[in-house]
Amino acid sequence: MKYELGRCLLNDRLHESGMTVQELAQTLQTKPEKLVDFIDNKRIMPLKSAIQIAATLRCEVTQLYELI
Repeated sequence: MKYELGRCLLNDRLHESGMTVQELAQTLQTKPEKLVDFIDNKRIMPLKSAIQIAATLRCEVTQLYELI
């Protein structure tokens, strides 16, 4: 089955976790602007970033994007 990535759900996962973009960026030692670009669909998360984000937010990687 072929999937395409839809809207980024990172902002939804952040709200569920109670974590801010700044807190996540600090935890991952990355720039908040990079995460905002993911949220705004300006950039697609590399797999390594998606795995780190999912582990930090305690969700599945597949919960970070709508799958079409």
